[in-house]
Amino acid sequence: MSEKRSHPNNGSGPAGEDPGRIRNIAVIGPSGAGKTTLIESLLAASGTVARQGRVEDGTTVCDFDESEVRLGRSVSLALAPLVVDGVKVNLLDTPGFPDFIGETRAALRAADAALFVVSATDGIEAAQPLWDECLQAGLPVAVILTKLDSPRADFAETVAQCRQLFGDGALPAYLPMYAGSSESAGAPIGLLGLLTMTAYDYSTGECQSRPADDAEAARCEEARNAFLEGVIAESEDETLMDRYLDGEPLELDLLTNDLERAVARGRFFPLVPAIATSGVGIAQVLELLTRAFPPPVEHGLPAVTRPDGSPASAVTCDASGPLLAEVVKTTSDPYVGRISLVRVFSGTLRPDEVVHVSGHGRADAGHRDHDDEERTGLLTSPLGAAHRPVPYGVAGDIVAVAKLSHAETGDTLSGREHPLLMQPWDIPEPLLPVAVSASSKADEDKLSAALVRLAAEDTTVRLEQSHETGQLLLWCMGEAHVDLLLDRLARRHGVHVDRVQVKVPLRETLAAAATAQGRHVKQSGGHGQYAVCTLVVEPLPSGSGVQFADEVVGGAVPRAFIPSVEKGARAQLESGVRAGVPIVDVRVRLIDGKAHSVDSSDMAFQLAAGLAIREAAHLAGTTVLEPIMGLAIVVPDRFVGAVMSDLSSRRSNVLGSEPASAGHTVVHAEMPESEVVRYAVGLRAATHGTGTWTRAFARWSPVPPQTAAALLSV
Repeated sequence: MSEKRSHPNNGSGPAGEDPGRIRNIAVIGPSGAGKTTLIESLLAASGTVARQGRVEDGTTVCDFDESEVRLGRSVSLALAPLVVDGVKVNLLDTPGFPDFIGETRAALRAADAALFVVSATDGIEAAQPLWDECLQAGLPVAVILTKLDSPRADFAETVAQCRQLFGDGALPAYLPMYAGSSESAGAPIGLLGLLTMTAYDYSTGECQSRPADDAEAARCEEARNAFLEGVIAESEDETLMDRYLDGEPLELDLLTNDLERAVARGRFFPLVPAIATSGVGIAQVLELLTRAFPPPVEHGLPAVTRPDGSPASAVTCDASGPLLAEVVKTTSDPYVGRISLVRVFSGTLRPDEVVHVSGHGRADAGHRDHDDEERTGLLTSPLGAAHRPVPYGVAGDIVAVAKLSHAETGDTLSGREHPLLMQPWDIPEPLLPVAVSASSKADEDKLSAALVRLAAEDTTVRLEQSHETGQLLLWCMGEAHVDLLLDRLARRHGVHVDRVQVKVPLRETLAAAATAQGRHVKQSGGHGQYAVCTLVVEPLPSGSGVQFADEVVGGAVPRAFIPSVEKGARAQLESGVRAGVPIVDVRVRLIDGKAHSVDSSDMAFQLAAGLAIREAAHLAGTTVLEPIMGLAIVVPDRFVGAVMSDLSSRRSNVLGSEPASAGHTVVHAEMPESEVVRYAVGLRAATHGTGTWTRAFARWSPVPPQTAAALLSV
């Protein structure tokens, strides 16, 4: 790749009309790596903004979500379009904090390639989960090394860490150039291009290119050889490696084309140093965006069907084809209402156009299934808080659409005559429950509608009204996600809630077998009430449920009333006795009883059975049961010890471990749900955010007496 000059453009115009001249790039990286600062520098260098970080009206470029300033971190996906050499580049800024991985997945869905940003001062330990997300998306990736101007920066060590984490395909395409002979001379003043052996000198404030001198060439020799060998290994020309080993000169155009193909195939990850504050490397990153990354027409589309699941005709990235677009982000603006960020995959999206909106499969998370028709509002190209109107959005482009009142994140937009449905991307499962209650009656009246709007905006939040505990639960990704949701509820929707302790559903079972009689006899003039039944109630193994057996002989209880006894017994077991929680894993045997020819009734025998159950529970005593969850925890090998230690402090039973992917171990354990409630926070602390886990109900288990008292008091 060689240096190319960028030309100022406001982000609209012919570059956005041809899918072949569009690039959609997700900017990924750990929190604090410098993603937003890099994007602002690219916008300034391309002439999109007058100065770094500001648009013409003075508003900030990327931090347009009002919650980001209050919470002190990027929390949402943001679009930053720019134009370089007639190519429109849509940069998708993503949050690096693990709680907002849903925003990262949305960006990867909308993108055709990714810039992975790594700080040269902070290490890359937290980068593994995000790198895995990029690989799973199957996108071409280039790595940008930032903060090399810091006194703590170590270029060689950062490159070594990148190669260890990202694999042998991660190689520097440029080396930093210093005023002296080494990094100790201060911040880099330029870059040395390994492919072209060109020095890019920024010491004057402008990028000046020249051939590398002898000393610079000698310094680059080892790194250049490794880079060329990496490129040649990915070449389709099988003779190229032999020519290289024989010392033949290789054509620059040939190497450049092979490099671009290797990057596009996602098998080679060039490392490019870039310093946003001084501009070093920014021109090279701009060239990388336009030349090394593929346009949307070269990136396959997700699977598409009709809304009823039947097959649909193949769709390609063609501006004249059938409309196919997807909502990748939803926000609520206080002035214009709901705004949907839409990636157009096929056809052309226009304002004031009726489109079909399809969304299926996530009703359990608060996102209803629907097939609606809506009229699009104004189409804009957003840049920070500014929204610049555009006449249309062609296949491959990303635009914001106003006033789609029904469309939610993940929904498909298509032509009303030929409705389509795109296979959704994988939504991360929220594993941190938070119980909330409205702070006032006024808040209670508005809470339901506000939560529905939050769920429409955020695919990773799940709403649950627990039928067992009666609590309203928000299932979140972590504490930062909780803070964001509660902040948006208060400031964006005017609803204030209180956090309360999460209640764990409990059960009871009998501690021993007991025989008890239930007697319901009342006389009040006229027909009375008469029913007597004798029950044997005995505990069963865990998971057996409730069983009922009729063992009456001689007609002591008429056959017509035996179902009444069973119904009354089951109802009493469901409502509980001592703790008001269901009694499970028992067998109820009806062995005797009495009836009256006139006064006995269905209801009388139901009440008598309930009395017998209560008496049996009193005689035998009960044991409180808590739900035990089975966990599968995937962590880097170096954190297995810390995870095991943490599990031992949570009343857990470790079942075993086994190798997972390279360098990772999966630990299988069982843990009481009362401890699982906060495990998302604990695992993140124990593994520095690199651990993942899933949960599933395993069984009910007796609770130690001291723990039972605490659980029942919640």
